[in-house]
Amino acid sequence: MSAPEPAENGAQQLLVVIDPFARRTDGESVRIARDVLSAGAAVKYCLPDGPEEFARALARRGSRRPVVVGDDRALLRTVALLHRERELASGALSLVPIGASVELARSLGVPTGAVAAARAVLDGAARRLDLLVDDSDGVVLGDLRIPALPATRARGTVPAAGSTAAGSAAGSVWHTCRSLVRTLVRPVPYVFAAHTHHRLRVEADGVLLNDLDEPVEGVRVSSRGGRAEVVIRTHASAEPVRASALSVTVSGADFRYRADTRVTGPVRTRTWTLRAGAWQLTLPAGAGAGAVSG
Repeated sequence: MSAPEPAENGAQQLLVVIDPFARRTDGESVRIARDVLSAGAAVKYCLPDGPEEFARALARRGSRRPVVVGDDRALLRTVALLHRERELASGALSLVPIGASVELARSLGVPTGAVAAARAVLDGAARRLDLLVDDSDGVVLGDLRIPALPATRARGTVPAAGSTAAGSAAGSVWHTCRSLVRTLVRPVPYVFAAHTHHRLRVEADGVLLNDLDEPVEGVRVSSRGGRAEVVIRTHASAEPVRASALSVTVSGADFRYRADTRVTGPVRTRTWTLRAGAWQLTLPAGAGAGAVSG
């Protein structure tokens, strides 16, 4: 791990890009993060209104180290942009996770509190992480799961036992509004059906792990220590098929897959290639992450 280098005047030079979704959903945490960063570095702030302005801000960062204030989707958007521009190797990326979903950030080792995350930006160190890249130039930072199935519908809450009819009606309306907001701001959860079988052909480094005549319940691909770890669950065996490879190809009938927070498909074939240590993320000193290259 390497510590961030200060500028000639002793202060770190940062470009802090604040995702519009983070500003709308948790302005107080954004303010706290700004206060911490401004106290410890020379900061240029950018408040883009959409993806195009977000991309332009990153492209104009110059020698400043990019810091993204946003949720998992903002992180994925940033890594995807830098990958497409072949700029991932140009320096470390930093993140202050704020928004509806920060599970991916947490799994990578980034603190999820605004103060702790901002301090890690200032005092942490860059650590190289693995990346899965597919044949359409898409990127996966965490886990890849096949297939991605429709979400289950959440059940409503039951009104309290002593509430009046008017109170119940108001509570019902309030609950409906809150449920709508959650639906709009949270990533849609996708689950695997325990007994649904899919005919998929899975190859790892050209070695056949599963063919179309053996239905599978699910496939998971994760980056682990410079390799892609493949786990295939079938109905025929209680023990999953496991393999470690640099390239994984899945083909078969139209299938959808979930990569980090996004669902893609349907596709009939897709190949993912592991790129060890392809990007750098600033983490607290001594922190580890499941997707870290050794």
